[in-house]
Amino acid sequence: MNEVNVKLNNVRLSFPALWEPKQGPDANSKSSYQAAFIMDKKSNAADIKAVQDAIAAVVRETFKGKVPPKICLRDGAEKETDGYGPAVMFLNARSDRRPGVVARDMSPLTKEDGKPYAGSYVNATIRVWAQDNQYGKRINAALRAVQFVKDGAPFGEGNIDVSQEFTALDESVI
Repeated sequence: MNEVNVKLNNVRLSFPALWEPKQGPDANSKSSYQAAFIMDKKSNAADIKAVQDAIAAVVRETFKGKVPPKICLRDGAEKETDGYGPAVMFLNARSDRRPGVVARDMSPLTKEDGKPYAGSYVNATIRVWAQDNQYGKRINAALRAVQFVKDGAPFGEGNIDVSQEFTALDESVI
């Protein structure tokens, strides 16, 4: 059991790169599809437990019970950005292959649909797996599929209202 599939229910989507792969943190990093899933410690307690159980199973099998220094599930208090904080946990997942992305009714979604977006609620499937190679020992999550569930307050600045930024210029201004 070096890998375990887990379904996350009604979690917040953050930092999504679902339509086009995103470059990793350095120039030598491989581009990948990716997302972070934010889970409220109370309302998503069952999802957090399912991920913790999957991690424990993979650790037992691969690392003989010794937890590696890096795992995909982390405490939200580590980040100071929209949606994160001490009341949540988050999980980073990535994949070389584009994940399936569907609407509530299971119809496929595209980038042009505008959903899902950072801050929306989604269901997601991930695969928890062990990395044990020349790049280190860790527990990762592979991004499998995402289903849009409902709208949420968008993370980030969102669209800028240009009328609040500028005023009309007359022809004398170059």
